[in-house]
Amino acid sequence: MVLMSLTWIEVSSCPTPPSSVDKRLPFHLEKSYDFLARKWSSEKRFGLEGCEVLIPALKTIIDKSSAAGIDSVIMGMPHRGRLNVLANVIRKDLDQIFCQFDPKLEAADEGSGDVKYHLGMYHERINRETDKNITLSLVANPSHLEAVDPVVQGKTKAEQFYRGDTQGKKVMSILMHGDAAFAGQGVVYETFHLSELPSYTTNGTIHVVVNNQIGFTTDPRVARSSPYPTDVARVVNAPIFHVNADDPEAVMYVCRVAAEWRATFNKDVVIDLVCYRRFGHNEMDEPMFTQPLMYKQIHRQEHVLKKYSEKLIAEGVVTLQEFEEEVAKYDKICEEAYTSSKDEKILHIRHWLDSPWPDFFTAQGEPKSMSCLPTGLDEEVLQHIGQIASSVPLEGFNIHPGVSRILRGRADLVKSRQMDWALGEYIAFGSLLKDGIHVRLSGQDVERGTFSHRHHVLHDQEVDKRICVPMNHLWENQASYTVCNSSLSEYGVVGFELGFAMANPNALILWEAQFGDFHNTAQCIIDQFISSGQAKWVRNNGIVLLLPHGMEGMGPEHSSARPERFLQMTKDDPDHIPVYFDVQQLYECNWIVVNCSTPANYCHVLRRQILLPFRKPLIIFTPKSLLRHPDARSGFDDLAKGTKFKRLIPDEGPASQSPGQVKRVIFCAGKVYYELAKERKQQNLDRDVAIIRLEQISPFPFDLVSEEVEKYGNAELIWCQEEHKNMGYYDYVRPRFLTVVANKKPIWYVGRDPAAAPATGNKSTHLNELRKFMDTLAQRLAAMFST
Repeated sequence: MVLMSLTWIEVSSCPTPPSSVDKRLPFHLEKSYDFLARKWSSEKRFGLEGCEVLIPALKTIIDKSSAAGIDSVIMGMPHRGRLNVLANVIRKDLDQIFCQFDPKLEAADEGSGDVKYHLGMYHERINRETDKNITLSLVANPSHLEAVDPVVQGKTKAEQFYRGDTQGKKVMSILMHGDAAFAGQGVVYETFHLSELPSYTTNGTIHVVVNNQIGFTTDPRVARSSPYPTDVARVVNAPIFHVNADDPEAVMYVCRVAAEWRATFNKDVVIDLVCYRRFGHNEMDEPMFTQPLMYKQIHRQEHVLKKYSEKLIAEGVVTLQEFEEEVAKYDKICEEAYTSSKDEKILHIRHWLDSPWPDFFTAQGEPKSMSCLPTGLDEEVLQHIGQIASSVPLEGFNIHPGVSRILRGRADLVKSRQMDWALGEYIAFGSLLKDGIHVRLSGQDVERGTFSHRHHVLHDQEVDKRICVPMNHLWENQASYTVCNSSLSEYGVVGFELGFAMANPNALILWEAQFGDFHNTAQCIIDQFISSGQAKWVRNNGIVLLLPHGMEGMGPEHSSARPERFLQMTKDDPDHIPVYFDVQQLYECNWIVVNCSTPANYCHVLRRQILLPFRKPLIIFTPKSLLRHPDARSGFDDLAKGTKFKRLIPDEGPASQSPGQVKRVIFCAGKVYYELAKERKQQNLDRDVAIIRLEQISPFPFDLVSEEVEKYGNAELIWCQEEHKNMGYYDYVRPRFLTVVANKKPIWYVGRDPAAAPATGNKSTHLNELRKFMDTLAQRLAAMFST
């Protein structure tokens, strides 16, 4: 096929349009925005005026794809034209759209909501062209242009995966873009870069660029270096069709070819609708300030509907009466919906849900219970997973001697009923797979693990590309385990995994950073989707972020996963002690932040993530040196039947036996516990100092902290952390501790001084800092005894 050799194709007008091009285009497609403009002239609506052809273009792509067998289309788009797409493509009820313009309607108690041109929608309907069922989903998104791209791809990949649609013949994605964002936003490249990777491909996406030749107020000549805004698509050699958006027949022709290309070759394709923007960035904006000559020309430009209707009337395809009747018919539909919208009393965010889970929640979108089963396991399950984790299930498979040594070490741990961090994770994943829960672990180098501790993919040392994933050999009827090294991308991959987690609540989807601080490259996804997605869009999501964290002298970029940033974005009130704890407290939070200090607790929190009756994002600060620390191990008894995740681990040594004699209680989180315990032993203070670990930082375990404070009523309270004072957990925990003690007792800080960088780059300075705050603890205790 000739298109195979082309990286771009320009279609200014359709050469002798084939008979398959339907000239009876729907005449009402620009009228919905005309109606909105008449009813709400001072409201932002980000209209399609200047690119009205986008609507029949999308309908043509969907019709042609439906004819090829597609029955589910997942879409992402910016704000421009969104309400028109919702009304005329997705078929969102018009009265619900009009309700979004009513300032008097109160919002239902479902979250904080979002502006109307960010909302999504999920709808099943009959495709009129093919008379087949089709499901359309428009994913909600923030104002951050193109951020939704990898989210759509992840959701599409997940639906293909769960349906066994390995070739993308049933599920596909369509992404709409603006010209400035398509050229300017790096996540566009990251998303293209994923398009042909085995664990990320969606078997071809149709990209439609609304190229109105301006970005807000910025001309293309200063907005990009490439000739076309679509040149980024050349990285995957995608065909690019440049087409005049004022020539509807040429656009329909291109859309049909693009749909055929995707169906035939399962590759990305780009349609560049060269158009204009009739008004400013929004309808209240004045574009003549910055583009006077351009907008003088635009003001003289006839509407495409007028031009095309006159053409069809002149050709005798329709009469003037038929045209006017069609317009009047749509106006009547809009007026009736407008009248109906006046009857609404409450604005429901739930009506705009883009990823419903009807079998998981009640009909009202509520959890079916408010309890969580214990996360412990039977001994035989622990032993079986341990044996598989320490062996190679394929005959004649030649593994590396170093890996063989690691597997022997695991076998020794299993025999002694012990587990390290890697084995605890293995047990969590394996037990969920046994219960039919798909587990997907994605990120840079996750197959081996950054610190060479995981080894979930074994490589034959003699046969190229021969691999073994023992986790997929645990049980006869287990769910599948996907572990995949990603491209060197955070923004794109985190967005992708978030989208993957949207498709199915009964799956554990994890993204692991190579080092914890690398998550800040994906900060847009974390801020706009993960932390606030449920509040804005009533969308549950159970994605898990694994962020290696710890001050170990590795320099400023490989130390801190920035826990302070996640804690700052939690919604729990520091001045209010909740009435309910555990599951109810989790239900009311926006995400869960933990730093587990034992392998067993790490296993428990991963299992709890699935056993909860709802889904919340889970942020786990994972260890580095603790992966092999001899004291950072758990016994199988810690995972026995009936056990569960410990939000707080109390002191279980001599201090707990005589709490009245304890002079100081040190609260901490993570790795620093082991350093404190070692120092306490060296100072012979086991009876005088209690060390308590906060495993779940947020939502804050007020009830358990209160019990410990009351137990050690005579003791001084200390918060100790290895992070600098202006980082880590201190600013989050301090006001909550003061609420627990009703401001009657201070909580002292011991740790590193405030700093600009997360850690020093000098090993000697790192050790001196650690020694300094250990000495500070010792001096404070000595002063207390002397008093």
